[in-house]
Amino acid sequence: AMAQCVVIADDLTGGNAAGVQLRRSGFKVLSVLDDRCLEEAAQGAHDCLIYATDSRAISADEAYARVAAAARRLNCREARLCSKRIDTTLRGNLGAETDALLDCLGEDYIALAVPSFPTSGRVVVGGYLLVQGRLLHKTDIAVDPKCPVKQSETAEVFRQQSKYKVATVTFADMMEDAAALALTLRSRVNDGARIICCDALTQEDLDLLAEAALASGLKLALVDAGGFTATLARKLLKPAGSAAQGRILATVGSVHPLTAIQIKQLLLSQPLFSEEVSSVELLESPQRREAEISRVVEAVAAGGAEHRVCVVVGDGLDFNKRINFDYYGSKLGLGMEAISGLLNDSFADVCNVEND
Repeated sequence: AMAQCVVIADDLTGGNAAGVQLRRSGFKVLSVLDDRCLEEAAQGAHDCLIYATDSRAISADEAYARVAAAARRLNCREARLCSKRIDTTLRGNLGAETDALLDCLGEDYIALAVPSFPTSGRVVVGGYLLVQGRLLHKTDIAVDPKCPVKQSETAEVFRQQSKYKVATVTFADMMEDAAALALTLRSRVNDGARIICCDALTQEDLDLLAEAALASGLKLALVDAGGFTATLARKLLKPAGSAAQGRILATVGSVHPLTAIQIKQLLLSQPLFSEEVSSVELLESPQRREAEISRVVEAVAAGGAEHRVCVVVGDGLDFNKRINFDYYGSKLGLGMEAISGLLNDSFADVCNVEND
């Protein structure tokens, strides 16, 4: 057995904070407190291993050595997801530790640095880290006696500490979908960057970055405060014990704009299978209605085998695909209520067939 996800933290508290995030996503997490248990832990049946190097307040060279040794002993190259947990306020040896992880993983790996932790008021906008809306270097944290922070720009902190080329991804690069952002990530890498520092204000931003990271095909080490690792883990990994969990079929026939936003969020938040239903097919004729219901059921049966969550969505959420009620009203001799009823019954049929 081998952990799917390995998190190397610079201190125990931060490591456990990352562990809590992963635990909430349904993963079995083990925090290793004793060096002598490392190899044994790496062979255990846990989804995620957390290990703290206690390297925040030591020299950069020593921090590099500790992280490099941990990455080797934890067999990071074999893990599907490898993460360097850093402080949400950029204290410590971020650059040296990221370099150590990259050097252990190999030169085909890129570090994606996403220090945002929206739920605790730590966000990055335009490359600058804000704590509860204030620039990092103007907060009380900046005067930490052991690890003072004189800089709020994440990329600048990495540039001062790392031997590798650092690039940024800001909201200007995040205006479109995950596919566009994936191309942006690849172009940064083509320009020679090994560390890419990213903006993120909300969980939705973390989801978008995670989708783009997966779509990019790049081999990635994550450098973050725990929230981004948990987000990517949800999309990439299956908890070892998850096979026994029940499956979920969600059927959505609403055309409300809020529903469209919720569906978009759902599609970003986890790996799932979705199939769109054509309203026109349901109304054109009884034969075409039956054919459309069968098509959707077969699609869900096939695609759903791979996914725990399947979503069947009416095409009415797309404004351009809304049906013309007047046209079908006169064609079928039915009022608006009756047409809605017919559509609802069709969705119910999809669910019922699925149960058979």
